[in-house]
Amino acid sequence: MFVDRVLVKVEAGTGGSGQTSFRREKYVPMGGPDGGDGGRGGDVIVRADRNLTTLLDYTYRDAWKAERGQHGEGSNRTGRSGEDVILPVPPGTVVRDADGGQLIGEVMEHGDTLLVAKGGRGGKGNAFFVTATHQSPREWQPGEEGQVRRLEFELKLIADVGLVGQPNAGKSTLLSVISAARPKIADYPFTTLSPNLGVVPLSDHRSFVVADIPGIIEGAHEGKGLGLQFLRHIERTRLLAFLIPIDAMDWQAEFDQLRHEIAAYSEELANKPFCVVFSKLDLLGEHYIPEIEVEGAFGRYAISAAGRLGLDTMLDGWWRQLLAMRAAALKPEQDAQLLP
Repeated sequence: MFVDRVLVKVEAGTGGSGQTSFRREKYVPMGGPDGGDGGRGGDVIVRADRNLTTLLDYTYRDAWKAERGQHGEGSNRTGRSGEDVILPVPPGTVVRDADGGQLIGEVMEHGDTLLVAKGGRGGKGNAFFVTATHQSPREWQPGEEGQVRRLEFELKLIADVGLVGQPNAGKSTLLSVISAARPKIADYPFTTLSPNLGVVPLSDHRSFVVADIPGIIEGAHEGKGLGLQFLRHIERTRLLAFLIPIDAMDWQAEFDQLRHEIAAYSEELANKPFCVVFSKLDLLGEHYIPEIEVEGAFGRYAISAAGRLGLDTMLDGWWRQLLAMRAAALKPEQDAQLLP
């Protein structure tokens, strides 16, 4: 089951209290105060784990509490700090404060961490309060309480290529052919009810990730169909592939409608590199690429996923575009290194 948005309550650990203690040892008169400090309360930390692809686990348990710090002890012994709580999430998870809506942060790469609730500081023991004029203090501090927050986790899938198209455009079929992913495939609209990811292997150990997004219909950016629910999953794709079935009534109108929905949802998304892929070419029985207005597209391809036609040309075009984007991203860093 794919879950991409959950609410959780987290509570960091309370710090331990300081100790009031005086040294009592044979042959050591006037030993003085030796109360130790309390230990720090445990933090709550979100960490990206590439082995996860959904937030499903947080629907079974939605409250997490870190361990509190231990109290200080005599002989200037500091209490043990509380254990941190680590919440593993898929890479690409955004964390927000559920009450105020403020963005706390996001974890993008495997191993990235984000502190979401800080543990309380341990209180000071009476040894801390010793001064030249106050040599037998009995003061001590209680430990500070840890942060308590309600958080919203939102998953935005990270992929190199995002497949965009109307229901039954052939996105799931294409993903199942070019990768090992096994999305549900059927001859009725909205077969895909959640995004799917697949790794496309090429020769020479090359590979990239493709995301199949549920079908986008007119008005998707306003919440119609499943579009608004899953459009966020293509925000982090590096390029978009608009799939148009070769048997569509009006190729140009279908492409324009898809572009309009993308632009209405996010201007940044609309500015990503894109190509047009005409699917279900086997219905024609010949290779034909329709001529439509696709200003700014880096390529136009005609394929048949079922018949394995045109796939190599399309995948090579995607790979070349990804390489060009990678080189463009590295160039400013290389230029900066050359500066004196």
